[in-house]
Amino acid sequence: MELFDLLKALILGFVEGMTEFAPISSTGHLIIVDDMWLRTSEFLGKYSANTFKIVIQLGSIFAVIVVFWKRLFSLVGLYKLKGTTSGSQLKLSHVIVGLIPAGVLGLLFEDFIDEHLFSVETVLVGLVIGAILMIVADKFGPKVPKTKTLDQITYKQAFSVGLVQCFSLWPGFSRSGATISGGVLFGMNHRTAADFTFIMAVPIMFGASFLSLLKNWEYVELDHLSFYIVGFVSAFVFALISIKFFLKLIARVKLTPFAIYRLVLAAVLIVIIYM
Repeated sequence: MELFDLLKALILGFVEGMTEFAPISSTGHLIIVDDMWLRTSEFLGKYSANTFKIVIQLGSIFAVIVVFWKRLFSLVGLYKLKGTTSGSQLKLSHVIVGLIPAGVLGLLFEDFIDEHLFSVETVLVGLVIGAILMIVADKFGPKVPKTKTLDQITYKQAFSVGLVQCFSLWPGFSRSGATISGGVLFGMNHRTAADFTFIMAVPIMFGASFLSLLKNWEYVELDHLSFYIVGFVSAFVFALISIKFFLKLIARVKLTPFAIYRLVLAAVLIVIIYM
């Protein structure tokens, strides 16, 4: 594996880590950076390149676990959060209720999505429509949200956010963009919606990544091991940075600036591709 190839892994890990949990679509950015520039499939092969993207996504997931370990451990009874009782805190059942809609649709349409929706053109559509949803959430969400902490989230809110999360199955839409928008529209403040988004991301992303790895395990080659390791570590480190920065930022700037970025990115892509 040449040094320039490892630099590609570092760059893609950076893109994954910095965009996975910001509402700007990590899948969309990976498609843009890889398909239009780095083209890792040309030396890794199509299926091995897809496996690499699963590996770096796992790096981002482990970053969430590091940041939210107390909350995640409390969900499975391995840690006692201060100031809460069993009857007044977010439960694992809230998370499961939130995961059901997208989980079911993802299983039903996984092959169709993989075969037909991963392209720059579909990402363009996802970027624009996702941006519109984010602007709508900021404009029409409650001015004074009733749900200001994770422990105030209701099952109705969790399921409603789960329904909105289904939009994120379209590449370019953004899981965090969809779920944070849904949370704001259904009465959460921006920070709580973001926290709930990250917590829900762990089981759904870990489960999807695990199933995809099993499906593509035969395409993992020892010759590419260093490429996978560099990408994984890069995604993990940059996701740690991104999560901590984003959680501080989202409460102050809300979603609209991210939506504007998405629209500008879409416009630039249209100029590059069609003009």
